[in-house]
Amino acid sequence: MPNSRNWIGTALVVGALILTLAALAYPAMVGVQNATTSTSRIIANTRYGPLTEADRDFVVKVRSAGLWEYPLGEIAMQRGTTAAVKEAGAHLIVGHAGLDELCRRIAPELNITLPNQATPQQQQFVATADSKSGKEFDSTAVNIMRVTHGQIFPVIAKIRASTENTLVRQLADLANDTVLDHITMLEKSGLVNFDQVNFQQTTPPKLPKAQLTPPPPQPGTPVLALRPRPDLNVHTASPTPTTG
Repeated sequence: MPNSRNWIGTALVVGALILTLAALAYPAMVGVQNATTSTSRIIANTRYGPLTEADRDFVVKVRSAGLWEYPLGEIAMQRGTTAAVKEAGAHLIVGHAGLDELCRRIAPELNITLPNQATPQQQQFVATADSKSGKEFDSTAVNIMRVTHGQIFPVIAKIRASTENTLVRQLADLANDTVLDHITMLEKSGLVNFDQVNFQQTTPPKLPKAQLTPPPPQPGTPVLALRPRPDLNVHTASPTPTTG
């Protein structure tokens, strides 16, 4: 654990960067522009059920989350100083590879354009953690990821409760299990500062939309696929119980 001075400095840096993923809006869908703030507006009628703005944004949020949490999971596996941090990194990699595969499978069916890069804010999350070393890296990475997972968790529940689209419902089911697994593994590290995390989840700073929107892919660019890692022998379909 870092000393109190280092932790305060880390918390201030993290606090300046965190903003709820629920605010993420990505308007790019083939032939569709986000012309209203009403996320319940139906933007397409598909054979899988109606697709709302909230449904579309959710698919993009899940994809965008994987584009930064997967590489941060790789860094955690390489540079984490404890077995628990390394294991959490492995769960991030495997979980987001699975979610990414489903996003890439359902997006063409729903005519949704997926980003190939995370948002500028999310890229900064990775850079912030990557700039640390030793125990400070552990605590910074764990707390950044615990905040963002805690923020997306209620979003998943809301989408699962409201969507009429069967493909979006399937993604919400998998995301619910995966995010709960990740939260559980991060907490098992013993590094989560719950007071700070709860504050950041409920009092996010306000950032310009450009920081919260993943860059649109270049026309004709292949969709980037997050590499499956069956070699890690990790299962994230349901959370590993917390002991002790």
